[in-house]
Amino acid sequence: MFPARAATAAALLAVFVAALLYLPSAWWMAFLVPLLAGAGWEWSRLSGCAPHVRWGFCALTVATAVALWWARSDILFATVLALSCAFWLLLAPAWLVRRWQVKSQAVLLLTGWVVLVPAWLAMGHLQVEPGQLLAVLGIIWLADTGAYLVGRACGRHRLAAAISPGKTWEGVAGGVAAVAVYYGVLSQFLPGWNWWSDETGVALFAVVTAASMVGDLFESWMKRQAGVKDSGSLLPGHGGILDRVDSLTSGIPLAAALLLYLN
Repeated sequence: MFPARAATAAALLAVFVAALLYLPSAWWMAFLVPLLAGAGWEWSRLSGCAPHVRWGFCALTVATAVALWWARSDILFATVLALSCAFWLLLAPAWLVRRWQVKSQAVLLLTGWVVLVPAWLAMGHLQVEPGQLLAVLGIIWLADTGAYLVGRACGRHRLAAAISPGKTWEGVAGGVAAVAVYYGVLSQFLPGWNWWSDETGVALFAVVTAASMVGDLFESWMKRQAGVKDSGSLLPGHGGILDRVDSLTSGIPLAAALLLYLN
């Protein structure tokens, strides 16, 4: 399982990082559109929608996301980010703690829009400074990888057995430790990046790490409610697109909001 997961991750990472670093903004956003559409399809599947509703949701999600990006409105972007932050900081944790079983497809699809579109827009906003976006993505990737490896190696105490039996507190500690080392390395070798230094950097790294774990748990709860193991089967060793970007959907909008506020 892990060799397939690692090979898939390495291939995807190489293509993704190259696109992030070298594509102009418009082409970068176009590169992300198929991922947005695929994630929308998987979300509508988890919501129990019929195929024609899935097509409609994908089309509406992509159309509204592109329209918001094309408008280039700071007010609209800030509003969408605020909506995303409110969801991930307030509603999603309550949803998980209470383990809400939401049956309404309309509510689930609206939730899917809030999960996916702000993350897509934030990816475009942060790519204006590719190195900054890559550094933020490193937080999410290392938190996920550290949690996975440590959890598999020595996980004993379950984090949320009713939501995701495989996740453990040891895994959480592993993810936090990986991010702490990452922060230390960046501090040592890239001291000129003052956008994340001192207390500001600690807050940014802590919030993004915590949010990424909430996003991971939230997608796990959606899958459990739908009665499936993976959101899809597109990526060997990883499942579907949502299985790969679940932490990103929560971490990236919060990072964009913090950096927008701090700048």
